[in-house]
Amino acid sequence: MQLSIVIPCYNMELYLEECLDSLLRQNLEASDFEIIVVNDESKDDTLNIANGYARQHENVIVIDKKNAGVGAARNSGYDIAKGKYLYFLDPDDYLAENTLPILLALMEDTRLDILTFQSKPVVDTHYPFSENLDEPIKALEVKDGISYIADRKHKNEIWWFIIRTEFMRNTGIRFIEGRWMEDAILTSELFCVAQRMAHVELDVHRYRILPTSAMRNKSPEHYKKVIYDNANAAHAYDGLIKSVPKNHPDAERCIKRLKTRQQSFVFFLMVRLMKSDISVKEIPEMLDGFEKIDAYPLKKFLGEDYHGAAYSFLVFIFNRKPLIDPFIKMFRTFYTFVR
Repeated sequence: MQLSIVIPCYNMELYLEECLDSLLRQNLEASDFEIIVVNDESKDDTLNIANGYARQHENVIVIDKKNAGVGAARNSGYDIAKGKYLYFLDPDDYLAENTLPILLALMEDTRLDILTFQSKPVVDTHYPFSENLDEPIKALEVKDGISYIADRKHKNEIWWFIIRTEFMRNTGIRFIEGRWMEDAILTSELFCVAQRMAHVELDVHRYRILPTSAMRNKSPEHYKKVIYDNANAAHAYDGLIKSVPKNHPDAERCIKRLKTRQQSFVFFLMVRLMKSDISVKEIPEMLDGFEKIDAYPLKKFLGEDYHGAAYSFLVFIFNRKPLIDPFIKMFRTFYTFVR
């Protein structure tokens, strides 16, 4: 079997059909790929929809499990995957038609561990076709993951690359369970140990922007969890950065980019803190922890990946501890008033 596609689902009845239909319109034989839908104890009709597809399509497999979060759901699908290659897709997203065969051919012909590709954000408009499917594909520039990170800003999310299953299993890397940002950590971990990576300028993925998505959920309890899980990601990157081989010719540039990503977790944590009800008294202790791993002050955040007046202004505030408390209190007063 060529490909396993793992889809973790929680209350996705509105979008799952479009996601699955896009995978069944890939001009692939059913024997060539499997779709593993992991139902994470949905409260809506998600499970019934998934089971309906499984009854009609022999290559659709459904795992129904107790709710444990997206990391655990992805791990459950990963554990039973039989494909030579592996792809993790979110159920509210979908793929352009007939793009997977091209990705699989490139993975096979170029003997890659990881292949990244293009994604388009969408809201209401449907984009079922790739914008450049018929254009000739340029020769891929294959490099190891350290050089890839050094040369290119990479996304945190898991859905913009396909993985060779044997490679991932040999690394022993799995999704962190019970926390958000789990794919941000896993993505960089995998990239850092990949020996053969490439990017193809092929329009493949559709990222649906939802106001109800996990990262846009503004309920106080969820907001706090995202803040603390951003802090966990910043600390997880400390070990990752230290693992980069110092004798690699691109080590310095790779570490710089990873440092930028690590400090981005701290920056966006601080932005969310401004809008949360977490006591400002907790902030000094958090910043002390970030200082110990060189994730604060934000000396390496601004640059080619993050720039602009708004970023510069907030970094100026966040890097000056005496300004943080009054600034956040002032912002919260204004935010409460205009909300």
